[in-house]
Amino acid sequence: MNKNLHLKIFCFLSVFFLLVSCSNKNTEKSSDSHDKLFETYKANFILELWEINPDWATNIGYHEFDDVLLVPNETQLRTELSFALRHLDSLKMYNLDQLSDNNKTDFYLIKNQLELTQFYNQSLKSYEWDPTYYNIGGTFAYILGENYAPLEKRITNFFKKMDKIPAYYAAAKKNIINPSPLHTQLAIEQMEAGLPIFEKDLKDSLKNVQLPDDLKNEILKRSKISVDSIKGFIQFLKKQDKSKGRDFRLGKELYAKKFAYEIQSQYTPDQIYDSAVARKAFLHQEMEKIAIQLWPKYMKGVEQPTDKLVLIKRLIDTLSLQHTKADSFKISIQQQLPQLTEFINRKNLLYLDPKKPLEVRDEPGYMAGVAGASMSSPGPYEMNGKAYYNVGTLEGWSKQDAESYLREYNNYILQILNIHEALPGHYVQLVYSNKSPSLIKSILQNNTMIEGWAVYSELMMMENGYGNPDPNASTTTPEFWLMYYKWNLRSTCNTILDIGVHTREMSKEEAMDLLTRQAFQQKSEAEGKWHRVQVTNVQLTSYYTGFKEIMDLRTLWQQKQGKNYTLKAFNEKFLSYGSAPVKYIKELMLK
Repeated sequence: MNKNLHLKIFCFLSVFFLLVSCSNKNTEKSSDSHDKLFETYKANFILELWEINPDWATNIGYHEFDDVLLVPNETQLRTELSFALRHLDSLKMYNLDQLSDNNKTDFYLIKNQLELTQFYNQSLKSYEWDPTYYNIGGTFAYILGENYAPLEKRITNFFKKMDKIPAYYAAAKKNIINPSPLHTQLAIEQMEAGLPIFEKDLKDSLKNVQLPDDLKNEILKRSKISVDSIKGFIQFLKKQDKSKGRDFRLGKELYAKKFAYEIQSQYTPDQIYDSAVARKAFLHQEMEKIAIQLWPKYMKGVEQPTDKLVLIKRLIDTLSLQHTKADSFKISIQQQLPQLTEFINRKNLLYLDPKKPLEVRDEPGYMAGVAGASMSSPGPYEMNGKAYYNVGTLEGWSKQDAESYLREYNNYILQILNIHEALPGHYVQLVYSNKSPSLIKSILQNNTMIEGWAVYSELMMMENGYGNPDPNASTTTPEFWLMYYKWNLRSTCNTILDIGVHTREMSKEEAMDLLTRQAFQQKSEAEGKWHRVQVTNVQLTSYYTGFKEIMDLRTLWQQKQGKNYTLKAFNEKFLSYGSAPVKYIKELMLK
């Protein structure tokens, strides 16, 4: 069907159903009609969203537009803005009072995404000053490396997508105005690292498919043109005057707007900053009490430091010596997951679906480079897929580096990491989220809620006595509390760092003091975080902000429920709303 005709029919039906629903707005039938109308709208919105964001579609598992590369010229920027404004206007047709709870949160998420698009296009304009915006390597690597379709089909889409690369980078050069030197350097490094995708990986893949020789030659010819275009853009970036570029700091006004759209919190950046500072003071106070309590046990005969931060660090360093061996990292994680499951069930914290087991696996090769643990969860278009807990290896690390890493992820911290990533953190939240009948929440999921739940689950487990060798004990050991507080300082200080740097002119010296002396991080870790806060913004606040909002909501819910309150009921009801912003879950839970 002609797309314009399709849209005209859809608009006519929208108006028709709206008139029907308005005439019966006080009836259950009316509400059902309004919901059905909105369901139709959502389906059309998603299809248009992928048309205008083909790379996003590919990476989320929707592969109808794998062969499309949109050229970021003025016409495309106008198209994106028009899309946002048109759909914002369409949303005005819907009465929130007549939508189900599920559709209300979907309405909010769609509206926020459209306003975020408008903000990116008209205010932030990162396409002018952040050259990393034009790093296309990730999507091409995904198409080539992920086995979601036959290799022949993926290479064919790869070939078609390359066709627009010269025009893409010609437009990028026109868009760049006064780029940030830090972002420029990062873009250069990223794009140089991505060249093998086109120069080597594509050639290697062609050896494993049955395609006509003429077509293979055309593919290789186009890959050379693509490489030349990317290298040309790299040289363009290297010629930029680094002494005049835009400051990497976002600034108070832009930061506040971006925070509002990306975090979607009930709080402002200043309110979250003040809360994080207060949380840091509380953590230091509690850690000092524990350090004084444990000093005679671990430092017998050694004079106790008068500086509380030095005192705390000495105890942390001592407890960090208790860690697994390098070749037992994965085994330690595997052994802990059943223990976490047993604890959650015994304490009746929330229902765990036994039909949704979590599989621990070695970190795949394409993810290699960072040891530790991470979750790979099935996307919204593959909900029946497996969830994997990826565990990295320390093989090839120097003895000194491996020891430093294992001390950081010692016997205490490794368990907290497993709580965060798996049980009852990210993995459990995903299982509940997939039960929510909303594709919108899976696509436009709120990262603050997701990370906030993982951070909240750490404290929730500790509150219920996790971390005691005695299974009959009801309290956590002071050693475990001390290391938990150290871990919680990370998300707390990340928030102080991000807001402080981008809105309060925090210097590198102040940032390093915050991270190393006050948060007890290693210097190398702090240096990495300083680099991250210069080239990113806002995301580092999601962990603490979500945690605070969930803790606030739990307090209000407990007050409302009174004697009927149970932790299990709160956890399950909260998770039942899917990956929606906490402020909207709060609205629905407390209404």
